[in-house]
Amino acid sequence: MIKDMKKIFCTLSLLALLAPAFSQKVKYIEYKLKNGLPVILSQDNSAPVVTISVMYHVGSKDEQPNRTGFAHFFEHLLFEGSENIKRGEFMKIVTANGGQNNANTTQDRTFYYEVFPANQLATGLWLESERMMHPVINEIGVKTQNEVVKEEKRLRVDNQPYGNFIGDIMKLLFYKHPYRWVPIGSMADLDSATLDEFKAFNKKFYTPSNAVLVVAGDIDIPKTKALIESYFADIPSGTPVVKQKFVEAPITKEIVDTAYDANIQIPAIMMAYRTPGMTSADSRALEMASNVLSNGNSSRMYKKMVDDKKEALFAGSFNYALEDYGAYILFAMPNNNTPLDTLLQDMSEEVTKLQTSLISEEEFTKIRNKAENDFLDNNNRSLSVAENLADGYTFYHNANHINVELDEIRKVTREDIQRVAREYLNPNQRVVLYYLPKK
Repeated sequence: MIKDMKKIFCTLSLLALLAPAFSQKVKYIEYKLKNGLPVILSQDNSAPVVTISVMYHVGSKDEQPNRTGFAHFFEHLLFEGSENIKRGEFMKIVTANGGQNNANTTQDRTFYYEVFPANQLATGLWLESERMMHPVINEIGVKTQNEVVKEEKRLRVDNQPYGNFIGDIMKLLFYKHPYRWVPIGSMADLDSATLDEFKAFNKKFYTPSNAVLVVAGDIDIPKTKALIESYFADIPSGTPVVKQKFVEAPITKEIVDTAYDANIQIPAIMMAYRTPGMTSADSRALEMASNVLSNGNSSRMYKKMVDDKKEALFAGSFNYALEDYGAYILFAMPNNNTPLDTLLQDMSEEVTKLQTSLISEEEFTKIRNKAENDFLDNNNRSLSVAENLADGYTFYHNANHINVELDEIRKVTREDIQRVAREYLNPNQRVVLYYLPKK
């Protein structure tokens, strides 16, 4: 009896913990400064922590073909210092005040953030305003960060096993769009760039009119508004950025190619399809289709190719959703001497099954629960909330996307998964890449 009561108590306690998470909306306020800087504030006083973040709507797709890598380079360069922050002092200030900071760049945006104890809100706002208002861009900073980026490329791409496969796939999927190069870009392009070109890139993209400031966590709204006004209001708004549109002709014939990697001993086979951008409802359905194929050991590709047939060491798929387009990628590595064409046939068969038959109710429940749990896990920290609010504002033109995304997940049906597989994952629309060891 006591054991049963303990089970009931534990179950009720777990439900009590989960219930708010499934029903709770992220509260926020949104406004603009006189210079056009969008501001989003989300108050959550449950922990004495605050995230200060700025998302700039600039990524590698905003670069010129002979000047690739600029956006990622600026991710590093804008930590060099400002007129009021000595060179090399930015991160020291963060650490000295109990915080942590970082930045990341994609094809579509650059995201800077600091996470501080709540009593250091003003410090974080000052740092980001300095980055935006008057960064120091000079020869010594450019040379220093050029070497940093080169070392990062050597470590994460050039000397990393399978480190180039995304780049090799993207340049086959895209002909006109800048998605055909990856954010880290070309070191030769960075070496060739002049100081004036770097200054011009900064002046064009790192401005209030091309950014959104998000502060989330343990804040007082009126006090935070006053601090933001004092630090950011006098920054010149900049000229609004007009995004260039790149429209790709549909892929109508299978593209087969080979790439070589000196860092690998085991080859791989990859299939890729060009798909809609992240704001499309079809992109959400494709993400769930990917989970059917390769999310966990019970997923279709893993169970068939790794467990049952033992032909693959690994098999997976993912929907790489970007702002303008996406890339749906499947990949496998052979076990023993399994021919790559055998793995290609196995993957093709699983895609065909998605097209010809509805997934089971059991599979559907599993992947929907997984999607819901991932969404909820992604909104349980101030940093996650800040980034998701910024993503909503930047890409969906709606910060409240953070509160409707779960509904979008729940709207996807089994029929939607079958439909997108039929529409986007056909043999005549795909790239097949043989990824081989380089002798």
